[in-house]
Amino acid sequence: MAATPSSMLALGTPAPPFSLPDAVSGRIVSSDDFAGAPGLLVMFICNHCPYVKHVRSVLAVLAREYQARGLGVVGINSNDFAAYPDDSPDKMRDEVKSAGYTFPYLVDETQEVARAYQAACTPDFFLFDKERKLAYRGQLDGSRPGNPVPPSGADLRAALDAVLSGSAVPADQKPSLGCNIKWKNR
Repeated sequence: MAATPSSMLALGTPAPPFSLPDAVSGRIVSSDDFAGAPGLLVMFICNHCPYVKHVRSVLAVLAREYQARGLGVVGINSNDFAAYPDDSPDKMRDEVKSAGYTFPYLVDETQEVARAYQAACTPDFFLFDKERKLAYRGQLDGSRPGNPVPPSGADLRAALDAVLSGSAVPADQKPSLGCNIKWKNR
């Protein structure tokens, strides 16, 4: 299983706007929908990646916990689902139910949003503070498929807690590692 690291977009980068359909409701979800939230977590995930499958239960719990504290949370699937049908919107709907996701799971069919975020892998996490400046990008935790570290969300949780309390997020951040985003041939 080849692993791709996240690109580590520069801290302080303003959140690129998005307006994408939710795979479950069909409703267009925009970054503006989270304007009053104390932070926004944008997760590039997909259905078939072993790295995402490895942490999906932790993602579901973490999202519920922090959404209850006011955080805006979205998952975005930017994979080419024509070439990877397991990542189709129909399969995304199944994944939401199966994983217990409570956040909008958005379809980035054009892949423009992934490019704007410089997303490279799944999972790839981008946490923006209340001013929508990038405060954290990197790994969920040190767990990977096949290593003995159980998924906990420790790294991302520390960043989330800092953002929600108005504290500084440590600048020493480790890249996420996962499957590469399945780009369309242009």
